[in-house]
Amino acid sequence: MDDHPPEKKQQVTAEFSRQIAVKEQRKLKGRRQKGQDVWFGLGMFGLVGWSVTIPTLIGVALGVWIDKTWGSQYSWTLMGLLIGVILGCLQAWYWIKQESR
Repeated sequence: MDDHPPEKKQQVTAEFSRQIAVKEQRKLKGRRQKGQDVWFGLGMFGLVGWSVTIPTLIGVALGVWIDKTWGSQYSWTLMGLLIGVILGCLQAWYWIKQESR
């Protein structure tokens, strides 16, 4: 026998229906935008590429400048590279998340 009260069943059914409706709307939206797939993909590829490349190059340039200006036992060039890649990836993730909405 089923131990769940009728109110709980209604809530579960309503939530399930809502999830199906959201997925169906997303699917229909994707079908309407079908002609934009190639250009959208290329644009997103470029956006992600540049959003990682620019901070990386800035980090490397800053690191090289620090290494030449102040001698240190640590490689600021490598640290700038690492920081630039991390910041670039975070920025790319942000843009992809914004576009997926």
